[in-house]
Amino acid sequence: MKHAAMAVAFACLTAFSTQTLQQLISQSDALFDKFDNRGAREVLLTANENFPREGEVLWRLARVEMHIADNSPDKTDEEKKAQLSKYKTAYQYADSAVICDPKSSMAYTFRAAVDGKIALFKGVFSVAPIVKQVKEDCERAISLDPNNSIAYYILGRTNARLAEKPVMFRWPLGLAWGNRKDAIKFYLKAISLDPNFIMFRLDLAHAYIDNSDYKEAREQLQAIADLPLRDDRDSLRKTEAADLLQKIKDKD
Repeated sequence: MKHAAMAVAFACLTAFSTQTLQQLISQSDALFDKFDNRGAREVLLTANENFPREGEVLWRLARVEMHIADNSPDKTDEEKKAQLSKYKTAYQYADSAVICDPKSSMAYTFRAAVDGKIALFKGVFSVAPIVKQVKEDCERAISLDPNNSIAYYILGRTNARLAEKPVMFRWPLGLAWGNRKDAIKFYLKAISLDPNFIMFRLDLAHAYIDNSDYKEAREQLQAIADLPLRDDRDSLRKTEAADLLQKIKDKD
């Protein structure tokens, strides 16, 4: 049995080694689209071993590590510590992607995405330099690809988070630029580029509610019901959207 298992493992390793970089990337993307983050990671780790310093592999590793961290338990101090460690691993992959491929829009996008997660974890207003880097990376990503919907979304989310505190509090931190108007503008741009992403519309609905624009919020929440599941947390987001719609159904 032991020899048989070793033979199967060797056969799998040989199969991986004979695949091209693009085949491995396509395989990982297919697994990611099925919400199999760990399976996608295994394929990408193989790709990274056989094709080192490839930006297309590295930013995808950052993406799956970030999703794995997002779905990790976070109730106890030990669990939170482990989750933060996963985010830091994701950041290392994203940072390496930027270094290896400085013209990759997605590399900057996922460095911004992971930085944003770390900032939220530590407290946005305690890590101002990270927040500023998120903004710079998103702007760089958009300059490289004006149709990068995720970068616009992250800019929207960053502005929305900053707008939770008065400008007077943020000014000494160099974060006075964040505002709800720009948050809505960037969310709308992201949706214009990718109208079927639930996360974009749900966060826009929250921004509208914060701005007391209930009619616009309802339009976004109603649209979510018919959208496909494209992210491993979209089922939860659909439930949240339905609950939120019920709460604001009679508000003007």
